[in-house]
Amino acid sequence: GRVRFAGIGGERMAGEGLASLFPMSDISLFGVAEIVPKVPLILRRIRETVAAIRAHRPAAVVSIDVPGFAFRVQERLRAGETRRIHCVAPTVWAYRPGRARTIQRFLDHLLVLLPFEPPYFEAVGLPCTFIGHPVLEEGAEKGDGPRFRDRHGIAREARVLAVLPGSRRGEVGRLLPIFGEAVAALALRFPDLRVVVPVVPVVEETVRRAVGGWPLAVTVVAQDEKYDAFAASDAALAASGTVSLELALAGVPMVIGYRINALTALWVRLLIRVKWVTLANLILGRAAVPEFLQGRCRARMLAEAVGALLESEERRDAQRRDLADAMARLGVDGPPPSERAAAAILDVIGMNERREAPA
Repeated sequence: GRVRFAGIGGERMAGEGLASLFPMSDISLFGVAEIVPKVPLILRRIRETVAAIRAHRPAAVVSIDVPGFAFRVQERLRAGETRRIHCVAPTVWAYRPGRARTIQRFLDHLLVLLPFEPPYFEAVGLPCTFIGHPVLEEGAEKGDGPRFRDRHGIAREARVLAVLPGSRRGEVGRLLPIFGEAVAALALRFPDLRVVVPVVPVVEETVRRAVGGWPLAVTVVAQDEKYDAFAASDAALAASGTVSLELALAGVPMVIGYRINALTALWVRLLIRVKWVTLANLILGRAAVPEFLQGRCRARMLAEAVGALLESEERRDAQRRDLADAMARLGVDGPPPSERAAAAILDVIGMNERREAPA
């Protein structure tokens, strides 16, 4: 009863009692084609948000991701007007390092998800707290593999490969044909191979249509079975993204494949400053997880790498040890990221001291 919340949020925040100032969908936009027509609305929402903050006079403004919106709100707030906190750092370690100094000018504190991020921001004078990645609280390590196999008629001794071609139509369209060719090659090498494909609703029809032509048994499941599918899998072939952290947390050895369109790839090559894209590799500082990107994302190369995992328990165990190391560095054995974030926010606004002081 000592804290009140106001702001903008989605369904889960609404479930905790937040009455959103306006629908999150107004600012949850992706890509130029979506954003440009909505520019007048976005600018109006920025003005409304700043006005609401000044009306509420909060102890802190905590913005979460969505930098195109959040940073424009935060930089309109005056120093000392409130505590300006942001969660999810810009990827200055990958490209555009100058953004660290830019956001230091209008933020009081930054909460970051990855253990190697704080030095980039502390070097320019922005206080920073590593809280860990929210995937640590999603339960990826709690799947029930035997139950999944029994439910879908998969023999206990069968090899199972999880295939995860992405959650957006564009990436699924680019990756699924390549992944399908790789699976076809693997089916010749491993006659008992079973494939499971967890999907999100937006791409389910596309995936089901595509895998119908694959030359082996494929089980397509919804997201609520994803972690059970992981627990049942011997290895995974996945698109780059957060799913690699979920697989790492579940202890599933993996191969990562990814392609983007040629024009975007050219822009990325000019800007990018890191050797790897898989988060476990970035955390460890070495290529523990095989990556096949752009021109190297070919069916033959993917099939060889996945096949090496499927046929060798030693290779799988070695990668599992590496993944466990990465998850330990991410904070899997410590307090949950949400608790770390809450504690850091209370520290910034001075509530921890007041809470602990005598009445």
